[in-house]
Amino acid sequence: MSRPERGALPLPDFDELPVGALESRIRSLRPDELDRLLEYEEEHAGRPRVVRLIASRRRRLDEGAEPTGGDPAALRPERAGRAAGGSPVSPATSPQPSSPPPHGTPDQRGKPKGDRTVRRGAVTGPSSRTV
Repeated sequence: MSRPERGALPLPDFDELPVGALESRIRSLRPDELDRLLEYEEEHAGRPRVVRLIASRRRRLDEGAEPTGGDPAALRPERAGRAAGGSPVSPATSPQPSSPPPHGTPDQRGKPKGDRTVRRGAVTGPSSRTV
Protein backbone atom coordinates (compact mmCIF):
# COMPACT_ATOMS: atom_id res chain seq x y z
CA MET A 1 0.00 0.00 0.00
CA SER A 2 1.33 3.46 -0.85
CA ARG A 3 1.81 6.04 1.85
CA PRO A 4 -1.25 8.28 2.22
CA GLU A 5 -0.68 11.99 1.84
CA ARG A 6 -2.61 14.58 3.83
CA GLY A 7 -4.70 15.70 0.84
CA ALA A 8 -5.81 12.11 0.13
CA LEU A 9 -7.21 11.52 3.62
CA PRO A 10 -10.95 10.97 4.07
CA LEU A 11 -10.97 13.72 6.72
CA PRO A 12 -9.29 16.78 5.18
CA ASP A 13 -8.76 18.45 8.58
CA PHE A 14 -7.64 15.26 10.35
CA ASP A 15 -4.44 16.78 11.83
CA GLU A 16 -6.36 19.66 13.39
CA LEU A 17 -9.22 17.73 14.96
CA PRO A 18 -9.35 17.25 18.73
CA VAL A 19 -9.67 13.60 19.77
CA GLY A 20 -13.24 14.08 21.00
CA ALA A 21 -14.37 15.37 17.61
CA LEU A 22 -12.41 12.69 15.79
CA GLU A 23 -14.35 9.96 17.59
CA SER A 24 -17.64 11.06 16.06
CA ARG A 25 -16.17 11.94 12.67
CA ILE A 26 -14.67 8.48 11.99
CA ARG A 27 -17.99 6.70 12.58
CA SER A 28 -19.04 7.33 8.96
CA LEU A 29 -15.78 6.01 7.46
CA ARG A 30 -15.39 2.66 5.69
CA PRO A 31 -12.65 0.18 6.71
CA ASP A 32 -10.33 1.20 3.84
CA GLU A 33 -10.65 4.87 4.86
CA LEU A 34 -9.86 4.01 8.47
CA ASP A 35 -6.81 2.08 7.28
CA ARG A 36 -5.54 5.17 5.43
CA LEU A 37 -6.07 7.34 8.52
CA LEU A 38 -4.34 4.83 10.76
CA GLU A 39 -1.36 4.52 8.43
CA TYR A 40 -1.07 8.30 8.15
CA GLU A 41 -1.29 8.76 11.93
CA GLU A 42 1.34 6.11 12.62
CA GLU A 43 3.74 7.67 10.10
CA HIS A 44 3.23 11.27 11.24
CA ALA A 45 2.07 12.26 14.71
CA GLY A 46 1.64 8.78 16.18
CA ARG A 47 -0.71 9.98 18.94
CA PRO A 48 -1.40 6.84 21.03
CA ARG A 49 -4.97 7.84 21.87
CA VAL A 50 -5.81 8.50 18.20
CA VAL A 51 -4.21 5.22 17.07
CA ARG A 52 -6.23 3.30 19.69
CA LEU A 53 -9.43 5.11 18.68
CA ILE A 54 -9.05 4.33 14.96
CA ALA A 55 -7.98 0.73 15.61
CA SER A 56 -10.94 0.21 17.93
CA ARG A 57 -13.39 1.54 15.34
CA ARG A 58 -11.80 -0.69 12.70
CA ARG A 59 -12.28 -3.74 14.95
CA ARG A 60 -15.95 -2.87 15.47
CA LEU A 61 -16.46 -2.67 11.72
CA ASP A 62 -14.73 -6.05 11.33
CA GLU A 63 -17.14 -7.45 13.94
CA GLY A 64 -20.15 -6.33 11.90
CA ALA A 65 -20.79 -2.70 12.79
CA GLU A 66 -21.89 -0.46 9.92
CA PRO A 67 -20.58 3.04 9.12
CA THR A 68 -23.10 5.71 10.07
CA GLY A 69 -24.46 8.23 7.61
CA GLY A 70 -23.20 11.74 7.23
CA ASP A 71 -20.41 13.61 5.55
CA PRO A 72 -17.14 13.38 7.48
CA ALA A 73 -15.88 16.52 5.72
CA ALA A 74 -18.92 18.64 6.66
CA LEU A 75 -18.35 21.84 8.62
CA ARG A 76 -18.29 21.15 12.36
CA PRO A 77 -18.26 23.46 15.40
CA GLU A 78 -14.60 22.71 16.07
CA ARG A 79 -13.82 24.39 12.73
CA ALA A 80 -15.90 27.52 13.21
CA GLY A 81 -14.76 30.48 11.16
CA ARG A 82 -13.44 33.67 12.65
CA ALA A 83 -15.81 36.50 13.39
CA ALA A 84 -15.86 39.19 10.74
CA GLY A 85 -14.53 42.53 11.90
CA GLY A 86 -12.92 41.33 15.11
CA SER A 87 -13.87 42.33 18.63
CA PRO A 88 -15.95 45.48 19.18
CA VAL A 89 -14.00 46.20 22.39
CA SER A 90 -11.49 49.04 22.15
CA PRO A 91 -9.97 51.61 24.48
CA ALA A 92 -12.60 54.07 23.28
CA THR A 93 -15.44 51.77 24.37
CA SER A 94 -13.86 50.65 27.65
CA PRO A 95 -14.96 52.32 30.92
CA GLN A 96 -12.61 54.43 32.99
CA PRO A 97 -11.38 52.72 36.15
CA SER A 98 -13.32 53.82 39.20
CA SER A 99 -10.40 53.83 41.63
CA PRO A 100 -6.76 52.80 41.43
CA PRO A 101 -5.68 49.53 42.99
CA PRO A 102 -4.11 49.80 46.47
CA HIS A 103 -0.61 49.43 45.04
CA GLY A 104 -1.17 52.39 42.67
CA THR A 105 -0.69 52.81 38.96
CA PRO A 106 2.13 54.49 37.02
CA ASP A 107 0.30 57.83 37.08
CA GLN A 108 -1.24 57.52 40.59
CA ARG A 109 0.72 56.63 43.68
CA GLY A 110 -0.58 53.96 46.00
CA LYS A 111 -2.21 54.88 49.28
CA PRO A 112 -0.58 53.72 52.51
CA LYS A 113 -2.65 51.39 54.67
CA GLY A 114 -1.62 52.86 57.97
CA ASP A 115 1.30 52.69 60.37
CA ARG A 116 2.90 49.26 60.04
CA THR A 117 5.98 49.90 62.10
CA VAL A 118 6.52 47.84 65.25
CA ARG A 119 7.65 49.76 68.29
CA ARG A 120 10.35 48.22 70.44
CA GLY A 121 9.24 46.90 73.76
CA ALA A 122 5.57 47.11 72.93
CA VAL A 123 3.36 44.21 73.94
CA THR A 124 1.62 42.90 70.87
CA GLY A 125 -1.32 40.83 72.05
CA PRO A 126 -2.21 37.80 74.18
CA SER A 127 0.61 35.62 72.88
CA SER A 128 3.25 37.58 74.84
CA ARG A 129 3.28 36.04 78.31
CA THR A 130 5.90 35.75 81.00
CA VAL A 131 7.20 32.41 82.17
